[in-house]
Amino acid sequence: MKAVILAGGLGTRLSEETTIRPKPMVEIGGMPILWHIMKIYSAHGVNEFIICCGYKGEAIKQFFVDYVLKRSDLTCDLKNNRMNIHRNDVEPWKVTLVDTGLKTMKGGRMLRVREYIEDETFFMTYGDGLSDVDIADLLNFHQKQQVLVTLTAVQPPGRFGAFRLAKKQCIIKGFKEKPNGDGAWVNGGFFVLEPEAMNYIAGDEMDWENEPMEHLARESKLAAFKHTGFWQPMDTLRDKHYLENLWSSGKPPWKVWP
Repeated sequence: MKAVILAGGLGTRLSEETTIRPKPMVEIGGMPILWHIMKIYSAHGVNEFIICCGYKGEAIKQFFVDYVLKRSDLTCDLKNNRMNIHRNDVEPWKVTLVDTGLKTMKGGRMLRVREYIEDETFFMTYGDGLSDVDIADLLNFHQKQQVLVTLTAVQPPGRFGAFRLAKKQCIIKGFKEKPNGDGAWVNGGFFVLEPEAMNYIAGDEMDWENEPMEHLARESKLAAFKHTGFWQPMDTLRDKHYLENLWSSGKPPWKVWP
């Protein structure tokens, strides 16, 4: 299966970092948060990624080009303009980097990579959130629900828009704006989608969290996988410092790889 990662936003709430790089390239422990997200998926056997680039997307492309070179033994034949890569210790990843536009909304970015997803179930998440969610359990749950989309539901402090779950069920019935830390479940990303879900996105101007997800909820085609473990977005400089401290502790909770 493939994982789509939305990595094209402006990241204005983290402007201390994002004036010079896209938010997915902001580093935690010396590596971009995008790399950490990919390592989470890779730990569960997902090694094919589609990165939706936009703002300063060339920095993301350059990272992967340099990543291979920095971690490989090379022979550079300058006379014949050839380079051979020998031994390396990079991950077994296949990464497709797609320019999905500077001002495209999240739904539009997904629509622009549809041709690379093909007609198969796929994962999708944001390029700025870390979690110890069990990707395999998430997929198994999704397959049992017979819905088009499953999101990972988390319970952070009250600063995110929440949704209402049907009693004793995992089918989402509606959304509401930012509760005051009342234990409501919120969208933590880490989605599983059927390709038919893309039909709910009209174009570049459509954000994923608004009309498409609300439409899916009204039709009972959106499910929630409840995750009570670690989840943390990197929205602000304070969030970045918090994640840095967790990494420096030697036991970052999202590090599910060896």
